[in-house]
Amino acid sequence: MHFGVTMFATDQTIPVHDLAREAEARGMYSLYIPEHTHIPTSRDTPAPMGGDLAAEYSRTVDPFVALAAAAAVTDRIRLGTGICVIAQHDPIAAAKAVATLDTLSTGRFEFGIGFGWNREEMADHGIDFSTRRELVREHVLAMKALWSDEVASFDGKFVHLEPSWAWPKPARAGGPPVLIGGGAGPKLFAAIAEYGDGWIPIGGAGIRSVLPDLHKAFEAAGRDPSALRVVPFGTIPNAGKVEYYAALGINEIVLRVPGGGADEVLPVLDEYAKLVETST
Repeated sequence: MHFGVTMFATDQTIPVHDLAREAEARGMYSLYIPEHTHIPTSRDTPAPMGGDLAAEYSRTVDPFVALAAAAAVTDRIRLGTGICVIAQHDPIAAAKAVATLDTLSTGRFEFGIGFGWNREEMADHGIDFSTRRELVREHVLAMKALWSDEVASFDGKFVHLEPSWAWPKPARAGGPPVLIGGGAGPKLFAAIAEYGDGWIPIGGAGIRSVLPDLHKAFEAAGRDPSALRVVPFGTIPNAGKVEYYAALGINEIVLRVPGGGADEVLPVLDEYAKLVETST
């Protein structure tokens, strides 16, 4: 089993490059950080977890810049977005950023994406919330073309790319793995099967019961379910949970680190390192 960590990285937490270096030194397999470009002060959109929206949502660092800094000071740990709100990015510019980061990290980038939940944030980017899933689909497909094709093009409802050259290409042929976050359901599973490589579920409840549906979606798309990755986030690190995931064929789980300074974060990493040692 591989163990990763995720932290709500902000301008007030341990810097991402320091966190990456410390996590790698303790044997962690991966590091993921989230993204919000900004948070409108309106609370018309309820917080997804209920209650008031934590202040950290408005202070997230740019994930591509922060992970590039992390790549420069590490050698092994995988570095990912968990998640990137890709609808809010220009797909041509995002494809360039991802390809560059994957190249600089020698193929260690994991592209975790989501459809977004904050209507006001997305509206400021000119996004119609009702069509965000279609928009994400076209963004990813256009990006994959730019990563893969010597002369890339795409013509969709939202994205239009005339035949174009774009380098660098990612370190891995076809680009980094695309892991899609969201709640289980037909729409999400169809998206993963069409243009993703795996699923990021938050927490572990109910994974066993829905995995057959995800496998069926992969098979219907002509893809091999054995290639599917499932990367649970926010996992409670205990032996029973590790055994449960392993029995489902899951080989990477991501543990939450508190959003704080080194004095708060490093002791948690030390505890997680013990779990890594006992699982190897």
